[in-house]
Amino acid sequence: MKDRAAALLADRRTERLVTALIVVNAVTLGLETSPNVMAAAGPLLVAIDQAILAAFVVELTVRLWVQGLRFFRDPWNVFDFVVVAIALVPASGPLAILRALRILRILRLITVVPSLKRVVGALLGALPGMGSIILLLGIIFYVGAVMATKLFGAGRPDEFGTIGASIYTLFQVMTLDGWSSEVVRPVMENHPYAWLFFIPFILASSFIALNLFIGVVVNAMQSEHDAVREEAEAAARARRDDPILAELRALRGEVAELRARLAEPVR
Repeated sequence: MKDRAAALLADRRTERLVTALIVVNAVTLGLETSPNVMAAAGPLLVAIDQAILAAFVVELTVRLWVQGLRFFRDPWNVFDFVVVAIALVPASGPLAILRALRILRILRLITVVPSLKRVVGALLGALPGMGSIILLLGIIFYVGAVMATKLFGAGRPDEFGTIGASIYTLFQVMTLDGWSSEVVRPVMENHPYAWLFFIPFILASSFIALNLFIGVVVNAMQSEHDAVREEAEAAARARRDDPILAELRALRGEVAELRARLAEPVR
């Protein structure tokens, strides 16, 4: 029975069905945000949502039954379990915020679609390499915030009056969101040479540190792609070599049989 259930879960048609249910559920949850749609078809959308949630619960229950405690050894299974469990918590009273978290069910696409799983795995694999870059960016921000507070705090107390305000303003400058019209040009009215501070800061934070982040992520993605390609090549070699290995085994058996016959005493 368990073997049949495991085969059913591994079937591509089951994966496609789960993927379709996730997409439909995401659409219905989006439609529920529209008062006009809810007024016209609210009960139908709620019924569809409950039916899909029941399907998810059945799928997870079957996976738990098939895999047993091994189910919780896979982080992706734990992720699916948590996402579905959140939807089962009554969303009333102080837990009403959990209604907004129901949309997290669409994140199950990550565990269903292999390409998405590889992308997320690559991003998670890139996190250790980002530690040094985050430290470097933190040093740049701290040094820049102290300098900006000392240089511009008196003239622009709202933006640079404290080190916290300076860090926030410099973060806006790093994102290049209104950095010239809202920050730099007003500061240059009292400090004409302020550009000598802001231009190097933008170059160091936006164009160097953030590009290092991108480089680490791209490198992790490439490593993940190479690993997948090597697995595919190994599987292809194994399929190609199987007939040859079978033929070699047959030849060895025939040679062994021939040797045994030759070793028999001649009568």
